Amino acid sequence: MPKFKSLDGADITIDPADLAQLAASLQGTLLTPESPDYDEARTIWNAMIDRRPSAVVDCRDEQDAVHAVNFAREHGVVLSVHGAGHNIAGKAVCDGGLMLTFRRMRAVEVDVDSATVRVEPGATLGDVDAATQEHALAVPTGINSTTGIAGLTLGGGFGWLSRKFGLTVDNLLSARVVLADGSLVTASESENADLFWGLRGGGGNFGVVTSFEFQAHPVGPEVLSGLIVHPIADAPSVLRQYRDFLADAPDEVTVWCVMRKAPPLPFLPEDVHGTEVLVLAAMYAGDMAAGEKALAPVRAIGDPIADVIGPHPFAGWQQAFDPLLTPGERNYWKTHDFDAMSDDLIDSVVEYVGSLPDAQTEVFIAQLGGAPSRVPEAATAYQGRSAQYLMNVHGRWSDASKDDACVSWCRDLFRATERFATGEAYVNFLTDEEGDRLETAYGSNYGRLVEVKDRYDPHNLFRMNQNIAPTAPSTA
Repeated sequence: MPKFKSLDGADITIDPADLAQLAASLQGTLLTPESPDYDEARTIWNAMIDRRPSAVVDCRDEQDAVHAVNFAREHGVVLSVHGAGHNIAGKAVCDGGLMLTFRRMRAVEVDVDSATVRVEPGATLGDVDAATQEHALAVPTGINSTTGIAGLTLGGGFGWLSRKFGLTVDNLLSARVVLADGSLVTASESENADLFWGLRGGGGNFGVVTSFEFQAHPVGPEVLSGLIVHPIADAPSVLRQYRDFLADAPDEVTVWCVMRKAPPLPFLPEDVHGTEVLVLAAMYAGDMAAGEKALAPVRAIGDPIADVIGPHPFAGWQQAFDPLLTPGERNYWKTHDFDAMSDDLIDSVVEYVGSLPDAQTEVFIAQLGGAPSRVPEAATAYQGRSAQYLMNVHGRWSDASKDDACVSWCRDLFRATERFATGEAYVNFLTDEEGDRLETAYGSNYGRLVEVKDRYDPHNLFRMNQNIAPTAPSTA
């Protein structure tokens, strides 16, 4: 008899006839641990997550998602939802429960006349870019093409186009959602507006999204973008000048900073490979000539090892960091938002970069501000619009024997910089054990998020996420 994990943590047995009935109702496939592609379906980007669901609904359409939600609710079993499986916390996979995967639902439809894009929840950012760039359009998303559009959107979504066109959630027009009771609804500004508010930053707490509709914008097909690489010895000076440059940068300019050991990039001298470097990654979302002028001051900082800024296909630039973010490695992140980049903060970060625990580990600082900062904090569930910088301490390594050392290094840097932080945080960057940060991360929006949770998921069926607990009982 198949065993499942119940919502209250107990082991329960499901009648095989009930599983057979679920399988027969699907356009897709019900996978069990004996199925040939079960392991492929449950394997996600972060190799530190190795969970085994008791069954997997491999969806082909939104009705499959309805059947999965109904089964989980009626039997009181844990349910997890998998889009592309890229999220650091690994909540897409549950142990002993029912996993719903959209890995085969990746369609992207572009309406050129309205510049709108409808996207299925298994699509990656690369899928979205490939479809929209055929028409010189883009949806503001993230920076790694293998990231899933669903998880990115539900947590907020920021990237190279955010300062100019807003967050991903600021460009979400509507969503189709399976609620905990199995009903299918549309959420938008005019329909189920409170649900729509919660979806824009509240994660997967309120339902299963089966399609997204976005506003796209004219971008590309080429943009001015590229990398400027400095020796780490110059980092204190470069970061201070970088900070000063950003203070007056127009919305079209986005420059992020990465500190790590240099990978063997072809434009870097061999004696630089494997040494600590500071990389400024820059893009201008607009006219190429205007971009050359706007980026000139940051290119004039210091004495860089390499400067490879130039015209690049936007879709290609979106994939520039893919080689450093391949699946199958062990990953552990810590994140802070900052209102300012003080000298003391700079010095603290640079000090830790001198003792990186692995060649794949890096510290990433994103420039924020621009269009998202002009949207009121209460307009969407996403919180942290006033922050000017975000830091992601990206621990990454291959050897499991290094887990303790790498995790400890990330936590130490997080604690060393905590005094400079706002307390808010980007929920997509929170790891599995950081649920206690949620109330602070959402700030003044947290109370309203609980109200939306109480209305749409009072029994917390959707708990495999950065969970906003309802005030109602936790089991059905």
